[in-house]
Amino acid sequence: MSLAETLQAQIPNLDKSGLDFFLSKWTKKVKVKRNEFLVKKGMIHPYLYFVKKGAMHIFYPAEEKDLTIRFGYQNNFIGVFPTFLNNQPTHFTIQAIKASELIGIHRDDYYQAIAENDTLKQYWQNALEHLVISQLEREIDLLTSSPAERYHRVLERSPQLFQEIPLKLIASYLRMTPETLSRLRKS
Repeated sequence: MSLAETLQAQIPNLDKSGLDFFLSKWTKKVKVKRNEFLVKKGMIHPYLYFVKKGAMHIFYPAEEKDLTIRFGYQNNFIGVFPTFLNNQPTHFTIQAIKASELIGIHRDDYYQAIAENDTLKQYWQNALEHLVISQLEREIDLLTSSPAERYHRVLERSPQLFQEIPLKLIASYLRMTPETLSRLRKS
């Protein structure tokens, strides 16, 4: 799906003029090679991206090992929301898992668009609510669920992850060793 098709599916009540106006704001075209960084810790990077092709991951670069936070693959949105929202340096890094093509919107353009269109404003509100709820659910899951439960939940919710993303990154996302993930996949 294209960005336009994805937005139409996610915001079905957005009229054509609103969609065209919003699409006109997505002007930053980026190609990222495999393993190349899009955003590094410490940067101010006020962009939200739509992944047209490829796969990316957001991680927290820790001393002992990187901690995967989220993935972005074809037809998904990705960005470092703390820096996008408050224009402050990020604590996270975004790296290409495979060669990727993205199209981005600057936070100022995004906020202009939602200020001028009530449908977009409601969509943004709903998206933020969904993001907060899913992040809280993930925190609870990481704190209270066994590795097997976490694995099965992700497999059920996002089976495409296992086709798109290397297992060592999925293991990091699930906060388990690659060996534990391998054992769970075999059982």
